Amino acid sequence: MKWKGRKTSANVEDRRGMGGKTLVGGGIGGIIILLIVTLLGGNPGDLLNNMADTGSDNAVPYEETEQEKELAEFVSVVLADTEEVWTEAFKEKGLVYEEPTLVLYTDSVQSACGTAGSSVGPFYCPGDHKLYIDLSFYDELQRKFQAPGDFAMAYVIAHEVGHHVQTLLGTTEKVMPLRQKLSQTEFNKYQVRFELQADYYAGVWAHHARGMDLLEEGDLEEALNAASAVGDDTIQKKAQGYVVPESFTHGTSEQRKSWFYKGFEHGTIEEGDTFKNMQ
Repeated sequence: MKWKGRKTSANVEDRRGMGGKTLVGGGIGGIIILLIVTLLGGNPGDLLNNMADTGSDNAVPYEETEQEKELAEFVSVVLADTEEVWTEAFKEKGLVYEEPTLVLYTDSVQSACGTAGSSVGPFYCPGDHKLYIDLSFYDELQRKFQAPGDFAMAYVIAHEVGHHVQTLLGTTEKVMPLRQKLSQTEFNKYQVRFELQADYYAGVWAHHARGMDLLEEGDLEEALNAASAVGDDTIQKKAQGYVVPESFTHGTSEQRKSWFYKGFEHGTIEEGDTFKNMQ
């Protein structure tokens, strides 16, 4: 991807080295609970106060390496590109795109959706319209998931921005409250469609990145490889040797690749209805 020396975003908040708290029962489960509380109009702070914390508020002095400096610049450039693409896409629909903030952190971070450790991976919180990422995830993406390349990293940012698009379009507030009404298995089906739509929106961004002549040879393959690497079936096979489809929350590798590529081909919001024909 052609990114060096290009415009960066003004919407990056650097909290690296600030430390944070880790909630008992935290991680993805804890974040989902806090997401639901926020979306239903509750105060996540009330829930946080009732949960034990095992961390510390002490800030740790942070010294940025050259590699981290380059990664921070890279994600800022990608964020700026998503701002340009989605501002125009929303304008075409007569809407105004509200730019999200990207928070860089190390180890753990506090958001309106609760406190999360870096093991959760990059995430988006609809409660504060912010994306959160510990840049060490990119090393994990390359080593653990065998998904190297700068466009694989760009896909991750574009996917989280896709969740922001869902929030602005009202999809998030329709889907997440279903967690209170459905069984875990039934809700997981909606959660999968929700994540696949974010993959589609990532593809929409990639479509326009191609139109802006930002892609280099092999970039599309890097993104598709990353989408495949984080499929539920692939992750479960590596972790336990078998898959449990009813527990899927993000979709299979094939589904994730397919919806990203569909967004890449079409480049419009309208073709991204992943919830169509659901029972």
